[in-house]
Amino acid sequence: MTDELLDRVELGPSEQAEACVIWLHGLGADGHDFEPIVPELRLPTESVRFVFPHAPSQPVTLNGGISMRAWYDLLDIGLNAPQDRDGITANARHVEALMAHEKARGLAADRLVLAGFSQGGAMALHTGLRHGEALAGILALSSYLPLHDSLADEANPANAATPICMAHGTGDPVLPFELGTTSRDELESHGYNIDWYEYPMQHEVCLEEIRAIGQWLTRVLALKG
Repeated sequence: MTDELLDRVELGPSEQAEACVIWLHGLGADGHDFEPIVPELRLPTESVRFVFPHAPSQPVTLNGGISMRAWYDLLDIGLNAPQDRDGITANARHVEALMAHEKARGLAADRLVLAGFSQGGAMALHTGLRHGEALAGILALSSYLPLHDSLADEANPANAATPICMAHGTGDPVLPFELGTTSRDELESHGYNIDWYEYPMQHEVCLEEIRAIGQWLTRVLALKG
C-alpha cells in the first residue's frame, strides 16, 4: 500500500481555508455518508474545508468475507479482540497522506481535525494520537480505541493535550456502549482529556449530537462568525 491520496469528497473552499476536518466513514459506507451533516453543524464560518475520503475495498472477516469499503479487516468486536494490526497501520498511512496534503495546501497541523464514525473513529484515534504534530482535535463517534496495547509505546507526545471528543449511543447493538466507555477510560488512564457525550440511540448519530459536535468544532478551531 502506498501513500497516494484516496479518492474523496470535498466540501467548502478549495483554497484559503481557515481549517479542515478530515472525516472517516464507517465500515461499508463511503465518503458521502456524512456529507449531509455539514450544514447541520451550524459552524460560524464557511471557510472550513471538509474532506470525506473513501476507504479502500477489502474482504471483511466478521461480515463473512464480503468485500466492502473498510479501513481494516474486522476480526471480532471487543477492546481485547484480535485486530488487523497490519491493516490499521497501512491505512493510517493513507490518512497521514491526506493530512500532509492539507498542510501542503497551507494549513498548519493545529488547524486540522481528524474525525470519524465507528471504524472511521477508531482510525481517527489511532492515527491522530500517533501523529507527529499537534492537531486541533480528534473526534470519534460510536467508536472505540484500537490497538490500545501499543498506545503507550507509539503515542506521540505532540498530541498529549489535543482535545478529544467521543460520543456513543447507549443502545448501540453494533459497537456496544461499554466498548465506548472502556475506550474512554483507557484513554483517560494515559492522561488524555476526553469530552464525552452519550445519547439514547443505537449505532447512528442524532441531531442533538450533531449540534454538540458543531459547538465542539467551533471551540477547538476557535472559529468566529
